Amino acid sequence: MSADEPSDEQELPGPTEWGEHPHGVGPWAQEFGTEPPPDARLDPELLAQGDRRNVVDAYRYWKREAIVADIDARRHEFHVAIENFGHDANIGTVVRTANAFAAAAVHIVGRRRWNRRGAMVTDRYQHLEHHADLAELLAFAERADLVVVAVDNVPGAIPLETAQLPRNCLLLFGQEGPGVTEQAKSAAVMTVSIAQFGSTRSINAGVAAGIAMHAWIAQHADLTRAW
Repeated sequence: MSADEPSDEQELPGPTEWGEHPHGVGPWAQEFGTEPPPDARLDPELLAQGDRRNVVDAYRYWKREAIVADIDARRHEFHVAIENFGHDANIGTVVRTANAFAAAAVHIVGRRRWNRRGAMVTDRYQHLEHHADLAELLAFAERADLVVVAVDNVPGAIPLETAQLPRNCLLLFGQEGPGVTEQAKSAAVMTVSIAQFGSTRSINAGVAAGIAMHAWIAQHADLTRAW
């Protein structure tokens, strides 16, 4: 590793939260022509400068910690884990999707460093955990009483389209290319596959994670609480 290459303890750069998105709102006074309400969740800096963050309108002008606390009050029971033994570029996409579906947490197994660009700053609102290896992840799953469900298109896998996912589960994904490791598949209570009909052998790991998370949402989430 060269002196200029970041170590696994460092993060690759991602987009900044301020000014990254063209949508959003301007300063409160400019938008509404009134004084802001006395709400402790509101951020004085955002009220004065405007809020261009990648958040839903309901969270405009809110402090980041207030947004996290609000999501925490209604997070879902499923967790997501992705093996990261080769700096998988899909992790940012997985984190962004997990945030959209209010996953309990995202667990990164292997290398600590990952490219946050694909997360589009959603990692600031999503709980993230790092595990040095699979054994550490499985120990966590046992303590948390989570059923490990591997997602991979392999012989003997249960079609995701007909599988009943456990409510308290850990959806485990492999990195792009090799998929879920043999050790992970052996440790999983069940392995599910995603139906494909074209020529490609596999779909993008970030896309697969989104499909599997939405399958859990379709089975267990209270859809009346969606934005």
